[in-house]
Amino acid sequence: MAGECMIPVVGYDGAKVAVLGLGRSGLATARALVAGGATPLLWDDSAEARAKAEDEGFTLTDLTRQTAFDGVAALIVSPGIPHLYPAPHKVIARAIEEGIPVDNDIGLFFRSYATPEWDEMELTPRVVCITGSNGKSTTTALIHHILQVAGRPTQMAGNIGKGVLSIDPAQDGEVVVLELSSYQTDLARALTPDVAVFTNLSPDHLDRHHGMGGYFAAKRRLFAEGGPDRAIIGVDEVEGRFLANQLAMGPQDDRVIRISSGQKLDQFGWAVFARKGFLSEWRKGKQVASIDLRAVSGLPGAHNRQNACAAYAATRALGIAPKLIEGAFDSFAGLPHRSQLVGERAGVRFINDSKATNVDSAAKALQAFPRIRWIAGGMGKDGGIAALQPFLGAVAKAYLIGHSARDFALQLGDTPYEICETMQRAVTRAAEEAEAGDVVLLAPAAASFDQYPNFEKRGDDFTARVKALIG
Repeated sequence: MAGECMIPVVGYDGAKVAVLGLGRSGLATARALVAGGATPLLWDDSAEARAKAEDEGFTLTDLTRQTAFDGVAALIVSPGIPHLYPAPHKVIARAIEEGIPVDNDIGLFFRSYATPEWDEMELTPRVVCITGSNGKSTTTALIHHILQVAGRPTQMAGNIGKGVLSIDPAQDGEVVVLELSSYQTDLARALTPDVAVFTNLSPDHLDRHHGMGGYFAAKRRLFAEGGPDRAIIGVDEVEGRFLANQLAMGPQDDRVIRISSGQKLDQFGWAVFARKGFLSEWRKGKQVASIDLRAVSGLPGAHNRQNACAAYAATRALGIAPKLIEGAFDSFAGLPHRSQLVGERAGVRFINDSKATNVDSAAKALQAFPRIRWIAGGMGKDGGIAALQPFLGAVAKAYLIGHSARDFALQLGDTPYEICETMQRAVTRAAEEAEAGDVVLLAPAAASFDQYPNFEKRGDDFTARVKALIG
């Protein structure tokens, strides 16, 4: 097991460390602890997850037992397990009562990634972290892609791709790009990125954070605890403007790079913004670069313009030239399930945005195209799609699927709709009725769990139906 581990955890040699949650990050944590000389005590409430750990050769320890924490140095928790709201998991509550430090794999990564070998390197490795409500994955993948095109050694991990402890040890000059959710930033005891990105904020996971204040506070930790050399802050919401103000010593402080999709930000020391399809970089009152984003096929819609600004700012902070970034934008294929072009037939484009699981991300997708055949539905969230009323102008017709189809239908106002129930019928009907210039858009505005195990499987189903249809 130790041979498989990529980043050995430091600081626990000879110690017992409890690990709660044995999914991808939990098992990677267990391997990394073994590689660092620790003894991991593993537990998961799921018998299936426990069996998988045993198959890998690990011994299980029931952390719910009264004496489970005797001699334990720390408890490492997987991101899906509540640690505070709506109520802490009983194992976490017990650790807190006994004063056992609670951490996660992100905290272990930051305490373990730098090694004495770095002293011999010409260019110190860097870590870029991206958080926010929407656009994290695309921004992370785009930064990673730009670095690859620029010839910089780079790895991508966190909430996308590999678990953070599964990456390879650093090379000279390497940049690790991490997507971090609010669950991950909320609990990590060490957060020390070189560059930190805050994309935007909209309501999500509010039960886990006890409201918007707690949600914002979880994301703010990446900047307040970590003290990044550069902070790239989306300022299109009040929380982002507040955060930028808290971090900057004044408007000309270029350690903070403000970004926006829509606002002109020419009064600051360093800013990157998109207006009318053009990205502009301004420094000390002067425009220093501009990129036409309108023809970048991998980044459709206004929401992707903010993602482009964030990735541009992050890679400029790492010293990448504007022309190189522009070329990398053009070769970026986009991410599966995020405004992904699946195919085209007779002038009709089919777009998979299965990742649009909430109203805010669906609103962004609905503003990206001029005439839409909209496939929506699934396991609806609080409030349904009522908040999407202002964004339905481009929708020629909605094709509703899943558990919330009828509830969504009641919130569409004058927008024509059809209850399709299944993905197969929705794709078939939308394709039958679409005309040249239309976009058949899967942007569900709902979770997938009524019909699919996750949004990826839902997007895969849409993609398979479309490909079968267009041949």
